[in-house]
Amino acid sequence: VQLQASGGGLVQPGGSLRLSCVASGRTFSTYHMGWFRQAPGKEREFVGAIGKSGIKTWYADSVKGRFTISRDNAKNSVYLQMNSLKPEDTAVYYCAVTPVYYSRSEAAFTSWGQGTQVTVSS
Repeated sequence: VQLQASGGGLVQPGGSLRLSCVASGRTFSTYHMGWFRQAPGKEREFVGAIGKSGIKTWYADSVKGRFTISRDNAKNSVYLQMNSLKPEDTAVYYCAVTPVYYSRSEAAFTSWGQGTQVTVSS
């Protein structure tokens, strides 16, 4: 599976952004999808993920209640809606696939997109 993330940019604190990730191939609906982020000088961290059916989602505590993940299997796409953005949300955001339900571990994700930069600053 090849992934292409987009939608990053510069936004003011308190603002919103919606990231998209499009996958190639016919097996998209068989994978759970996740979002990770990596801030400068920090390790990549789990943001959230969604089950292959789109019913179940799970998030890192740092984004719970502000970020929402959704997917459209007909469009081979997963989305990350980010609201109430904070400067500490500044990072490169990556989408990834995993066959492991409810995983938060980077090691469980087998294919990665190239990342899209999100900068939260006034």
